[in-house]
Amino acid sequence: MKISAVRETKTEELQAELDRLRRHLFDLRSQAVTEKLENPHNLTHTKRDIARVMTVMRERGVRAVG
Repeated sequence: MKISAVRETKTEELQAELDRLRRHLFDLRSQAVTEKLENPHNLTHTKRDIARVMTVMRERGVRAVG
């Protein structure tokens, strides 16, 4: 996900995307623990996507980010 795409997204959709990414990160961490994770780089990409979404939300002044 590129930052330009994140900035074009509405705030409500960003909140939904943040929830989806956090669930996905949880699933990836679970797979890593059970050694079923095929691509470890997915963890890094998902963390960075979460950071991008949170950055844009903070720029917009959304309080309930954490």
